[in-house]
Amino acid sequence: MRLKDTAALLFLAAIWGSSFLFIRIAAPVLGPLVLMTLRVVIAGAALLLYAFATGTDLAIKTHWRQYLIIGLINSAIPFTLIGAAELNLTAGYAAILNATSPLFGAIVSAIWIHEELALKKLIGLVLGLVGVAVVVGLNPLSLSGLIILSIGASIAAAAFYGFSSVYVKVFGKGIRPLALATGSQLGAAVWLLPLAPFAWPDRAPDLTTVLAVLAIALLATALGYLIFFGLIERVGPTKTLTVTFLAPVFGIIWGVIFLNEVLTLSTVVGFAIILSGTAFVTGFSLKRMK
Repeated sequence: MRLKDTAALLFLAAIWGSSFLFIRIAAPVLGPLVLMTLRVVIAGAALLLYAFATGTDLAIKTHWRQYLIIGLINSAIPFTLIGAAELNLTAGYAAILNATSPLFGAIVSAIWIHEELALKKLIGLVLGLVGVAVVVGLNPLSLSGLIILSIGASIAAAAFYGFSSVYVKVFGKGIRPLALATGSQLGAAVWLLPLAPFAWPDRAPDLTTVLAVLAIALLATALGYLIFFGLIERVGPTKTLTVTFLAPVFGIIWGVIFLNEVLTLSTVVGFAIILSGTAFVTGFSLKRMK
């Protein structure tokens, strides 16, 4: 890849990894439901303005049903689940569990569109499960009922991402990437906005929380989508897929630097196993990056 595209890929991984940091900061103050409502509303509005400025046809009348469904399964539900999980899990921990998304995507692809689960993919799935077991079982976190539920919510979010990736592949054909990004965020807002008033926080957010909300909406979501789809257009989906490996690394780094989160050996080992499994499932190879 050109230096410009490599830099864009690293920047995308950095800002997507930072979303776990911002969620960890803002979710305890606003609650996961209100936080994610603000995230999709602000991001959707920013993307809508960009679409208008660039003359992009969103084809809402044609694809509104898909925008609602994709917004639900790819944003509203998994965003909220991650927000709920990070009330009790560290940003790095949540980022690691989220790295299992491609593993769920492989399972859904095999069941739904009958994509072959070759031996390499099966090995990857087993490695992914082993990696999760290492992260969860050997982590110093006390496995109370609340922690187990939080881990389950984080893994469920990854499962929704895996499912939605296949859904978009089947039903998102013909929809322009920017239109899909914008429509899905607006669709997620339709689902979350009616629920937000029932979970409104008791106190006003401080400046740090407000900045975290703006960062996750404008930086990690709106700008992140624009960079992501731009990379797909310029370098192709295979090379862009490497963000799957890089974003959790940044999620861990930001948690350690800004939140003083502890990085244990078991976390590093488990994460390495998960990434190895993901590489097997996706067929990732460093040779393809050249």
